[in-house]
Amino acid sequence: MERAGARLVWFFDLDDTLHDASHAIFGVIDRRMTEYVARHLNVDERDADRLRLTYWRRYGATMLGLMRHHAVDPHHFLRETHDFDVAALLRAERGLARLFARLPGRKALLTNAPGRYAHAVLRELALHPHIGASYTIERMRVHGDFRPKPSRAMLRHILARERIPAHRAVLVDDNASNLKAARAVGFRTVLVARRAPACVAHRAGRAAYVGLRVRSVLDLPKRLAFLRK
Repeated sequence: MERAGARLVWFFDLDDTLHDASHAIFGVIDRRMTEYVARHLNVDERDADRLRLTYWRRYGATMLGLMRHHAVDPHHFLRETHDFDVAALLRAERGLARLFARLPGRKALLTNAPGRYAHAVLRELALHPHIGASYTIERMRVHGDFRPKPSRAMLRHILARERIPAHRAVLVDDNASNLKAARAVGFRTVLVARRAPACVAHRAGRAAYVGLRVRSVLDLPKRLAFLRK
């Protein structure tokens, strides 16, 4: 691929893509979400955890299920569930800032996480100077309604806001559903198979909606030539 990688716009997922959220952060977020549901819906923790997972699987975000079925204030939910010391729990590879400086093209963040938490992670990773646009869940709205990943309508809306054709956009994500939606819209796609077993990662990496599979975003510069259009 020519240095026309410089014409690409890279949309990076955050958790388990740019850092290892499964190491500690996801556990804290899941626990705080379960506690929030139990407290605000007056149910026990077992039912709260079941609801948290049910809404996440059905809507792509627990928050959407709570809004739709229980009239929960999304901003209050996001504040309460993501208010913790990010630095104490963060685990990430070294060299991410150097990667972002070297990788041709514009970089943007595209995450279902809330802005305050996402920007805290970016600051800890020293990536904030390299991010040209930040699309967190608060900004993922179409006609006023929240539409987080894997919403195709939201992805088209972002392309329109960025004023770029889909073939110049690349989604880098660890979630196959998000990549499948992005590919359907016309994005190029990169699967970050950080934690998947080799056999699972191999099967996912061969899916038609995956343009490139890597174990780490640090592999991107040397794999650019293999990124499918």
